[in-house]
Amino acid sequence: MKAAIVVFPGSNRERDAVAALEAASGTKPYLVWHRDTELPKVDLIVVPGGFSYGDYLRSGAMAAHSPIMREVKARADQGVRVLGVCNGFQIITEAGLLPGALMRNGALKFVCRVQHLRVENTDSPFTAKYAKGQIVRYPVAHGDGNYWTDAETVKRLDGEGQVAFRYVADETRADPRGNPNGSASDIAGIFNAKRTVLGLMPHPEDAVEGLHGNTDGKPMFDGLVEALS
Repeated sequence: MKAAIVVFPGSNRERDAVAALEAASGTKPYLVWHRDTELPKVDLIVVPGGFSYGDYLRSGAMAAHSPIMREVKARADQGVRVLGVCNGFQIITEAGLLPGALMRNGALKFVCRVQHLRVENTDSPFTAKYAKGQIVRYPVAHGDGNYWTDAETVKRLDGEGQVAFRYVADETRADPRGNPNGSASDIAGIFNAKRTVLGLMPHPEDAVEGLHGNTDGKPMFDGLVEALS
């Protein structure tokens, strides 16, 4: 599997994504600068976390108009898999690849912790190595992770299997206390209609190494390698 990671001014998780992808695939991904206009031929595009453009104007809004994003959108239209993590989720949502918006956390505070999530749909290379309903733990670190969309869109996302992950309080139950940011319907990550694009606020790339205390993110990258190689 060949992958490319898009780097913006203010990105800070691209190296984590490099490590996760290289460990899973044995191949170092390309790093593509945001001002570039072309992408190499790849099977996966990653838009990583960070604070692109310092989160000025609105998180992800400026980065969504970077020159490389025209090519990211074109590749997504062709069926190339796209993974947007944290700020990457904000960017690809602002770019129109996913519905909704990411707003300030409900408590108006930056949240940094290990978060329990429930896997909602496994019919995608991103989640195929998990079991539906499985509880996993990914780190979260964001101030603008409050996923918002209207009630009708939430209903459609649920009905069409586009909710990938939900926040939960612990290994056994859904609980409002498990939602770190106020996201609608406890949504932590969503797919596009074809389930070829995934955006999520938590960081699977930071849950792949046992020495860091958690490998729950590793199945995501292993599943992508298996499906796209």
